[in-house]
Amino acid sequence: MIAFNRLSQTAYLYLGLLALILLPWLVGFTGGNYWVRVLDFALLYIVLALGLNVVVGFAGLLDLGYIAFYALGAYSFALLASPHLPQQFESVAAIFPEGMHFSPWMVAVFSIILAALFGIILGLPTLQLRGDYLAIVTLGFGEIIRIFMNNLDRPLNLTNGPKGITAIDPIQFLGISFAKPLDLGFVQIPGLYLVFYLFLLLAIAVAIICTHLQNSRIGRAWVAIREDEIAAKAMGINTRNMKLLAFAIGASFAGVAGVLFSAFQGFVSPESFTLWESIVILAMVVLGGIGHIPGVILGAVVLAVFPEVLRAIVQPLQNVIFGHVLIDVEVIRQLIYGLALILIMLYRPGGIWQKSGTK
Repeated sequence: MIAFNRLSQTAYLYLGLLALILLPWLVGFTGGNYWVRVLDFALLYIVLALGLNVVVGFAGLLDLGYIAFYALGAYSFALLASPHLPQQFESVAAIFPEGMHFSPWMVAVFSIILAALFGIILGLPTLQLRGDYLAIVTLGFGEIIRIFMNNLDRPLNLTNGPKGITAIDPIQFLGISFAKPLDLGFVQIPGLYLVFYLFLLLAIAVAIICTHLQNSRIGRAWVAIREDEIAAKAMGINTRNMKLLAFAIGASFAGVAGVLFSAFQGFVSPESFTLWESIVILAMVVLGGIGHIPGVILGAVVLAVFPEVLRAIVQPLQNVIFGHVLIDVEVIRQLIYGLALILIMLYRPGGIWQKSGTK
C-alpha cells in the first residue's frame, strides 16, 4: 500500500511537471502571446508572494513596503544594463565605451545582497513595533523608495525620474537571448515561453527554499515569534536576529524578482512600484492562505490572472449592454478585492487554501 502511494505521488509529480511544460503552448495556442505574458507575470508574483509570506506568514510581521525591495532589484539591473548612465555621465562612458551590459545573473547576486541589506535597515528601527505601528513604518519605507526613484533625475540624473529607464538588456543565458525564439531545428521555442520556463524554475526554487525554511529551526522560531513574542523570548529565541533574518530573506526574493522583471519588461518606472502593488501582493498572501506555501501560490496565481480575465470579460460586456464602459475595470477590480478580503476574514480567516488545522 505504501509502495502504491509512493508510485501515485511520483506519477502525479511527473504529470504535474508535464502539464507545466505544456502550459505556455496550450495557453499560447488558445489565447495568444498576451496570455502567455500574463502567465509569466503570475510566476513573478508567486516569487514576490512567497517572499512576503516569509515576513508576514511565518514571522507575523506586517510589511506594507515590500514593493520597495522589488524596485531596488529592478532599478539595479536597469542602471547596470542600459545606456542610461553612460549617456548621463562622461566618466561612466569613458569606463564603458560600449555601454553597460552587466549579466542579469551577476546583478541578481548583487540585488540579493542589496535587498537583504535594505531589509535589515528596515527591520532595525521596527524591532520594537508591532501591528499597526509596524505597518505604518514599512508603508513609509516603501513610499520613500518610490519617491526617491521618482525624483532622482536632478541635480544628477540617476533614475530618469518619472520617465523611467528604457533600452534595458533582455534576459540572456549561455548566450541565448530570451528576447527572440530559440531554434532547436525541429521546433522553435518563442522567447515568452523561454521566460515562462525560467520564471517557473525560479518560482519552484523559491518554493523549495521556503518549505525547507518553514520546517527548519528558523521556521519554528518565526512561528513562535508570530504566536507570542514574549514567550518566544522566554524560551531563549533571539527574536531580534530572527526578525531581521525574516526581513532580509523576504527582501532578497523580491530583489531577484525585480532584476528579472526589469530584464523582461525592458523598461522600469516608479509607477510599477506603488503602494497598491504592495497591497496586491499582501492580498495574495492573505487570500491564498497566510503562512501556507501552496495557498500563497494559489493566491498569487488567482490575483495575477483575475484582473486580465476581468478586463477581457467586463469591458466588452459593458460595451454590449450600455454602449460604453460605465465603470472602469480597475474600479471593479478594487471593489472585488475589498469584498473578497472582507469575506475571507469573516468566514475563512486562514485563506482559500488554509493550512490544515487552521480554524
